[in-house]
Amino acid sequence: MVYAILTFFVFFLLAGSGLLLAFYREALGRRVAAVLLARESSDARSRTLMMRGRELFYACTDFASTLLPKSGTELSAAQKRLTRAGYRNSSAARVLFGAKLIVPVLACLIAFVTGLFELSPLLVFGACLLMGYLLPDFYLDHRIGKRSVEINRGLPDVLDLLVVCLEAGLSLDQGVMRVIDETGGSFPALADEIGLVMLEVRAGRPRVTAWRSLVERTRSDQVRALVAILTQADQFGTGISKNLRIHSETMRTRQRQRVEEQAAKTAVKLVFPLLLFIFPTVWVVVLGPAVIMIAENLK
Repeated sequence: MVYAILTFFVFFLLAGSGLLLAFYREALGRRVAAVLLARESSDARSRTLMMRGRELFYACTDFASTLLPKSGTELSAAQKRLTRAGYRNSSAARVLFGAKLIVPVLACLIAFVTGLFELSPLLVFGACLLMGYLLPDFYLDHRIGKRSVEINRGLPDVLDLLVVCLEAGLSLDQGVMRVIDETGGSFPALADEIGLVMLEVRAGRPRVTAWRSLVERTRSDQVRALVAILTQADQFGTGISKNLRIHSETMRTRQRQRVEEQAAKTAVKLVFPLLLFIFPTVWVVVLGPAVIMIAENLK
C-alpha cells in the first residue's frame, strides 16, 4: 500500500511538471528573455557611462597636457616608461602629463572643501601641489614594478611549455605562438610582450633585434639571459631545448631562494609592530589596574 502511494505521488509530480513545461514554456521563455534583456540593457548603460567618463577624462588630460609643454627627450623617456608599464597607446604620454596638472588641482580642491587648509594654508597647499605632481609618477613606477614581477613569475612556466613544444617538433616561432595561445590567460603581461616580439618578426624585423627590444621594454635580468640563449641559438645553431630547461630551473631556484629570504626577514620585521602596537596594549592591560589602585590609595 505504501509503495503504491509513493508511486502515485511520483507519477503525479512528473506528470504535473511535464504539463507545466508544455503549457507554460512560452511564459517562462518570455520571463527569462525579459530578465536577460534587462541585464543587457543595464550592462549597456554602465558601459556607455564608462566610455563617456573615459572620453571626458581623456579630453581633460589632453587639454591639461597642452598647458605643460615637454621636449622631445622628455616625451621619449615618458613613452619608454609607459611602454614598460604596459601602456602603448599614443595618447598615454598626454594622459600622464595632463594628470600631473589635474591631480594637484584636485588635491588642493579637496583640501579646500574639507577645511584642511586652515591648519596652515601655505604648507597644506604646497604639499598638495607637490604630492599631486609626483603621484602619477609613483603610480607609474608601481605599475612597472608589478608588471616586471608578473613577467619574472611566469617566465619559468612559459619556458617549460616552450621546451615541450620544441621537443615535439615545432620550430621556435611556432612554439612561441603556441605558448602565447596557451598562456595568454595565466600570464597576460608576458604573453603580451612575447606576442609583440612575434608581430615585429612577422613585420620583417630581424629576430635577434626583436628579442633584444623585449629586453629594452622589460629591463629584466632573467629576460636578458633568455634573449642571450635565443640569440646564441640563432647565430651559432646550438641546441636550445636543454639551455631553456636549465634556465627555467635556475629561475625557479632563484625564486625559491627569494621566498626563503623574505620568510627569514619576517621575524625581524615583526619587531616594530610588536613594539609599537602590541606591547603598549599589554602594558595597559597588565599595569592599568595596579596604577588605578595605587592612585586611589595615595588619595
